[in-house]
Amino acid sequence: MNVGGLLRRIASAPGHLRADQQLAGLAAIALLLSMFLPWYEKSVARGDRFVSDTVSAFGTVSFVEAAVFLVAAGVLFLLFTRAEGQEYELPGGDGTVILGAGVWAALLLFWRVFDRPDVAGDGGTVGIQWGFFVAFVAAGALASAGWRLRQHEREGRPRPPQPRTPRRPPAPDEEPTEPRPAPDEEPTARRTPDAAPDRLF
Repeated sequence: MNVGGLLRRIASAPGHLRADQQLAGLAAIALLLSMFLPWYEKSVARGDRFVSDTVSAFGTVSFVEAAVFLVAAGVLFLLFTRAEGQEYELPGGDGTVILGAGVWAALLLFWRVFDRPDVAGDGGTVGIQWGFFVAFVAAGALASAGWRLRQHEREGRPRPPQPRTPRRPPAPDEEPTEPRPAPDEEPTARRTPDAAPDRLF
């Protein structure tokens, strides 16, 4: 596997994406990088004092942290394949998928506020650190980028042709009407056959 070629493809990928796709990519990268920031603060009682320590999302991996990582990685992989020119259909389009990914990540983070990871030790408590709020903002930005991409996809989608109304055929008891002459045309005078000449005899 050519690692250098892969890195060059990844570096050139943003140039092949539209502005709303680039915004979604930046939000996914921010969500992924936020997992290295302090998410939680653990405080454990040791003797007569508390010892605190900050923990990133990778320091206490559970279903929530794994799902957030998969959301960010999945969006980046989707955008990379689009930059490579790969065409495939997704349910609802790319915008709907990215919007759902951002909303799902935000819901997971909101749930984590109430269901915090366990702490080993007596009198241990877990608090929320600033990196957790950065992840929440990145998830919201990802959902917003997906919404914009979804709107642009709908605007660029061709409208289905409108069905033509069939002309109603005349009923059997209706007599066909003669076409009326145009206003600028004068009706042609009806000619009567010339009277027969008088007989000479």
